[in-house]
Amino acid sequence: MMRTLIACLALLLAPVALAAPSPDEVYADAAMERRARALYTQLRCVVCQSQSIDESNASLAEDMRIVVRERLAAGDSDAEILAYMQARYGDYVLMLPPLQANTLALWGLPFFLLFVGAGLIIVYVRRQARGMDAALTPEEEAELAELMDEEGQ
Repeated sequence: MMRTLIACLALLLAPVALAAPSPDEVYADAAMERRARALYTQLRCVVCQSQSIDESNASLAEDMRIVVRERLAAGDSDAEILAYMQARYGDYVLMLPPLQANTLALWGLPFFLLFVGAGLIIVYVRRQARGMDAALTPEEEAELAELMDEEGQ
């Protein structure tokens, strides 16, 4: 039982251990290391697409981490490093891409479709309710009376 628990725990922690930076990627200065790790979490691995370069084990993510460290060593600010990576890889590299005119449709389209869908549902339900409340015309009442008389016989 204990071996099973240890094996399960090892399997759960394996991705965390694998995602950790290699010893040659760690700064001796704790403040610089925190700064580098904060930048890693803001940049997307363009190979993995859903992971930051901090979490990714792809070789491109490792190269991106090296570039970030080189830029930090050169004295660039965080904004300059993010701008450099954005210029090099495009807006997609940022985990939180900027809201721009060309991406406005992508951000707004889901909300637009939600409102259009809700409006169509409301119109449909109201039309159905109106159809149920309509009174019978005299011709329809006469036809209904005939049918009920036939059933009663």
